Amino acid sequence: MSLLDTQGGRRSRPTRSEPKASEGGLLHWLGSWLRGAPADAVRVRIVIKGRIGEGWFDVDRKLALPAGATLAMLIEHADREGLRLSQALEASPHLRHTLMWNGDRTPVEQNLARELLDGDELYLLGPVAGG
Repeated sequence: MSLLDTQGGRRSRPTRSEPKASEGGLLHWLGSWLRGAPADAVRVRIVIKGRIGEGWFDVDRKLALPAGATLAMLIEHADREGLRLSQALEASPHLRHTLMWNGDRTPVEQNLARELLDGDELYLLGPVAGG
């Protein structure tokens, strides 16, 4: 509807539709813009903690990936961001089988094609021993 359209003999303004819940609204859009991420990006938290292989990892970051991104794409993106996720997985065979995805044990190899959802959390925690 344009400003020239009339309704009941008077000019009317176009109506604005409210953002859909899936769009997240103005704050979601603004936050995405400020972070340089597309509004439809999938945001994933990645946590890597502990001694893994010969190195010490202390990572707690949120990454934005395109909608439809998979675990394999996350690993590649994390490496490009300097998080050394593939290095951590290679350094400890144990971790490849104990990745925690939203609290569920998730073997990496069987889940490389699994699609990430906005708000997913993935944890790699180095084994702890002591007495």
